[in-house]
Amino acid sequence: MENVKILANNKKAFYDYFLSDFIEAGLALKGTEIKSLRAHGASLADSYVIIKHNEAFILGMNIAPYEKGNLFNHEALRTKKLLLHRREIDKLSRKIKEKGFTLVVTKVYLKNGLAKCELALAKGKKIYDKRETEKNKSIKREIEKNVKR
Repeated sequence: MENVKILANNKKAFYDYFLSDFIEAGLALKGTEIKSLRAHGASLADSYVIIKHNEAFILGMNIAPYEKGNLFNHEALRTKKLLLHRREIDKLSRKIKEKGFTLVVTKVYLKNGLAKCELALAKGKKIYDKRETEKNKSIKREIEKNVKR
């Protein structure tokens, strides 16, 4: 049984994009970053992944500075390297170039004590798709409320 503790979710990604091809990647973090993550000090709202020189990096992921991290503290919006196999990076970069997808981070979690993130290939939703998502969510909420009664 795997020991998984979710630290941050990207709810905005599920609203703004059609998500597919979820993949798990490790995170290369500094000491104060992992301590801040364990205290739930992360935000994934505007984060995305770029592939440069056959390496994957997360941009826009905000990890709050660690309270007790004095002069060795990290930058909040530092570019973080993702730990992926070469063939996974090649596969993702091909899909991004061919089909117009983008890579977004959907969640960050600890798995057996190691920081991991879940990536997804994302295709942007149009305004009417977002309205449809909101409508389905409200219908589901109403049904659940009626079932409770």
